[in-house]
Amino acid sequence: MPYLDRDGVKIYYQVHHDEGSESTNSNSNSNSNVRPLLLLTHGFSSTSAMWTGQIPALSRHFRLITWDMRGHGQSDSPTDQAAYSESHTVKDMAAILDVVGGGLHNATAPAPAPAIIGGLSLGGYMSLAFYRTYPARVAALLIIDTGPGFRNADARRKWNDTAEQTARSFEARGLTVLRGLSPERAHVAHLHRDVTGMGLARAARGMLAQRDGRVLESLGSVRVPSLVVVGAEDHPFLAASEYMAMKIPGAKKVVVPGAGHAVNIDNPKGFWEGVMPFLEEVRQRQGGGGGGGGRAKL
Repeated sequence: MPYLDRDGVKIYYQVHHDEGSESTNSNSNSNSNVRPLLLLTHGFSSTSAMWTGQIPALSRHFRLITWDMRGHGQSDSPTDQAAYSESHTVKDMAAILDVVGGGLHNATAPAPAPAIIGGLSLGGYMSLAFYRTYPARVAALLIIDTGPGFRNADARRKWNDTAEQTARSFEARGLTVLRGLSPERAHVAHLHRDVTGMGLARAARGMLAQRDGRVLESLGSVRVPSLVVVGAEDHPFLAASEYMAMKIPGAKKVVVPGAGHAVNIDNPKGFWEGVMPFLEEVRQRQGGGGGGGGRAKL
C-alpha cells in the first residue's frame, strides 16, 4: 500500500496509469512519466474510491493521483484535533506531489511540472485553497460541486453550525451516519482500522468548518485555466458555481444534466463529456499529447 508519512500521520495515495498503478514516482523514461499530473481529492466523509469510475479513462492520458484525506478511507485518523485543518490538507497535497513528481528525493532535479488540481465538494474547496497557497504548482483547476466559502460572517456561522452538528452525529452514531447520504458517501468503505465516527467528527470540525473568507477573496487572482462543474440537480451549489465561474478570470462552467452532488457518479457519461474537452486542452498545452494518442475518450 502506498503511504506518505506526514509527521507520524500516514496518508494513503495511489498513482494510476494505463499499464496499472504505481505507488511512488519512477525515474524511468516510460510514457506514463511524461504525462501531466492530475490530482483528484474526494469530498468530506467520502474516499478516493469515489473516482473509481473515472480512473480507467483518465489514467490513459494522465498520471492520475487519488488519495484519502486525514480521517478518511485508508489514511490515518489522528486523535489530536489540531491535526485536522485546511493548512494540513493542502500541505498533504503538496507532499504527495513532491513524491510523485520527484522533487522530494532529488534536490538537484528541476521542480516538478505543475499539476492539474481538482476535487469534488470539500475536495474542490481544498483545490482552491491549494492554489491560494501554491499557485506555481497548479497548471489548471477542476472545481466540482463546491463553493469557495463565505464572505458574510452570518452565513459562515450557519455553515459552521451545520459542520458541528455533523461532527456530533458522527460522534453519536459512528459510520452509520453515512447510510442514506449522497452516493459518493453512502457506498464508500473506510478501510483503515482507525477511521471511525470520531475521525470524521474531527475532520468536520477542522476541515469542513470555515475559518475565514480568504479562499473566496482569492478567486480573482487565479491565473490558470479553470473549469467549474456542477450537477443540474445540486441545488445548494448552483449559485456558488455561477459565482466562481464569474469571479475566476476566464473560467468555464459546465452544468451536468441528471446529476446531483455526486455528479461523477450520478451521470458518469455526462460528467466525462463535460470535463474531457477542458482536460484535453490542458493536456495538449502541457505537451502531454503522447502516451495516449488522439483525443481523450471514455
